[in-house]
Amino acid sequence: MLSFPIMETVPARQIARWLALGALFLIPFTPLVVSSSFFFPFITGKAFFFRIMVEAAVAGWAVLALLDKRYRPHFSVIGAAVLLFVLWMAVADGAALNASKAFWSNFERMEGWVLLVHLLGFFLAAGAVLRVEQKWRAWFLTSLAVSLFVSAYSLLQLGGAFTIHQGSTRIDATFGNSAYLAIYFLFNVFLALWLGLTEKQVWLRRSLFVLAGLEGVLIFFTETRGTALALVFALAVAALLSAITTSARLRRLSIAALIIIVAVAGAFYMARNSAFIQGNHVLQRVASISAADGSTRFTIWGMALQGAKEHPILGWGQEGFNYVFNRYYTPTLHGQEPWFDRAHNAFIDWLSAGGFPALLLYLSLFVSALYLLWRHSDLPRSERIALTAALAGYAVHNMFVFDNLYSYVYFFAILAFIDAQVARPIARFERMPEMQAVSAGTLAIPIATVVLIGVMWFVNVPGMTVASRLITALSSQPHDALAVFSDLAAHPAFAAQEVREQLVSFAGGLGNSANQQDRQAAVTLAITEMQKQVARYPQDAREHLELAYAYRFAGDSADSMKEIQAAIALSPKNEKFWIEAGITAWDAGDVEAARKAFTTAYELAPQFSDMAVYAAAGDFAVGDTAAADKVLMTSYGTTTIDSDVLAVVYYRTKNWSRLIDLWKLRVSAPTADARTWFGLASAYYTAGQKGDALATIRELVKRFPDAAASGAAAIQEIQSGAK
Repeated sequence: MLSFPIMETVPARQIARWLALGALFLIPFTPLVVSSSFFFPFITGKAFFFRIMVEAAVAGWAVLALLDKRYRPHFSVIGAAVLLFVLWMAVADGAALNASKAFWSNFERMEGWVLLVHLLGFFLAAGAVLRVEQKWRAWFLTSLAVSLFVSAYSLLQLGGAFTIHQGSTRIDATFGNSAYLAIYFLFNVFLALWLGLTEKQVWLRRSLFVLAGLEGVLIFFTETRGTALALVFALAVAALLSAITTSARLRRLSIAALIIIVAVAGAFYMARNSAFIQGNHVLQRVASISAADGSTRFTIWGMALQGAKEHPILGWGQEGFNYVFNRYYTPTLHGQEPWFDRAHNAFIDWLSAGGFPALLLYLSLFVSALYLLWRHSDLPRSERIALTAALAGYAVHNMFVFDNLYSYVYFFAILAFIDAQVARPIARFERMPEMQAVSAGTLAIPIATVVLIGVMWFVNVPGMTVASRLITALSSQPHDALAVFSDLAAHPAFAAQEVREQLVSFAGGLGNSANQQDRQAAVTLAITEMQKQVARYPQDAREHLELAYAYRFAGDSADSMKEIQAAIALSPKNEKFWIEAGITAWDAGDVEAARKAFTTAYELAPQFSDMAVYAAAGDFAVGDTAAADKVLMTSYGTTTIDSDVLAVVYYRTKNWSRLIDLWKLRVSAPTADARTWFGLASAYYTAGQKGDALATIRELVKRFPDAAASGAAAIQEIQSGAK
């Protein structure tokens, strides 16, 4: 029978124990994983690392459970809620319009049901192994030690030593996203307070309190307003619980702390318009919290609720919010990101993904944890208060932001920790005989090893390969990149949608950087692959638009228009789709159709000035100057607008006076440079006004001496009559 030589010296139980504990204690290092060789380096590397660690931990735990009944699953309401939640989402994801994406997600999110089942595995393995080994405290201390490195990285970003990846001011450390960093710090603030309150070593207790204070401050430098609110709320909850449950002396201190928290928050709100707060971009952003400021989120929530009414039981599946977004799109979202794949509210996201059953089950995770924490656990009061505050803060944070990998990890870790305090053995598992050590060495360990390798390979390797190959394609020369894309297309695996969309972007961006043969091959491949995507998911408006772009790159206006019309049929109020229809019709020479599409877009969102520009462009294109001027006057109060769209229509319609006025407006701006002045000269020359063109170039040479050589060459070309 198959056996491993190491079994002769090391018991199978020890191997399984090392594997489970080693993997579990590596999970807190997940936030430090950043893989620049993978697509979405701040997300994919962490996700694959977490999955592999969980798979290893579950394999080790499974062997331990066979050998020792103490490691076997126990029952609690929390565990039942977690299991039912994951099972229900398997049903909901299986019924989704894009079940594959619902199960596997994509590179940008790395969630889907595959993450949920790994979180379930983490919950079970951590709950059993850390309970039996009495390592929960060590696990959370390890996590706090890692957070110290993350805090140091954040401080170096604030100091300018390290680059901030998201924007220029909002720290994001190794997460690449300030909101993800904020919730990471929020959990660690209360974990540090919890462990600090129960720590006997003075130096460590003080260090934990300092760490909690530091990371509480750093939350504000992420400028994530929802998490800042969550921190204040959680601290208030902690103070209130302390006031209710502690002794008289501590009660007075807790009430004083609660009053201070409320007073400081109130004073900050009252002074939100002061010069001091408005002069500090961190405080100013936090102070900008308001109902008006949250209008975009309220709109998205409303759309999600409409989608829930349509699919109240099974929802739309994970990663299915894009269908809701397109179907119930409202033009008031113009100017926001073009594709929302989340409702930016974790509770509503689960309602959208799995219907009302998923929302209720998700809420039951919080309710059962808090109920058991206070009614049936033997934890000291300080621990209960800290964990309650952490869950309360997390819930408030989730009202404004969607979840991410490591906020899930902390949530499920706390659930597993509470479960470990209250769960009771399951009689059926207890009655099962324990496997003998010899059988474990010859049977359990080999089988677990084979299964572990198989799961790791099936679940992770295809995605890791595509993530790496996609980066190779995006960083290679055109011919080599085309070869990589061709290979990825020939062997579709994980995240086919993202690969195909990147292929469309690649084909459209080649320009003169590639030869004609490669450009043609890239466009043809993009069309072929997007046709497959649309055929498989015909109700996804985004994919129709991507195929329309591919057709446009090929010069096929007719087919491009068909796909845009298909997208409009799925999302009729999306003004951006109508703009694309107008551009495509204009390029095809059908100015009447272009005008109609631009006007429709404007009528959908007349409050946005750039829509007025397109409407005016359509009017100019058909020669209706009066209608165009009326639209511009309504939106701008003038007919002379600095707009590339209008510059193009003036050129195409030979409206030279308007084109010249536009360029005069541009050169009058304080930021006008030599190129801008050359633009005005070109407009004069195109209009046949050579004298004005020459005078403009001479003026620009005076203003920009460095452009003297270019100016002299332009003057020579004008004088010689060159185009």
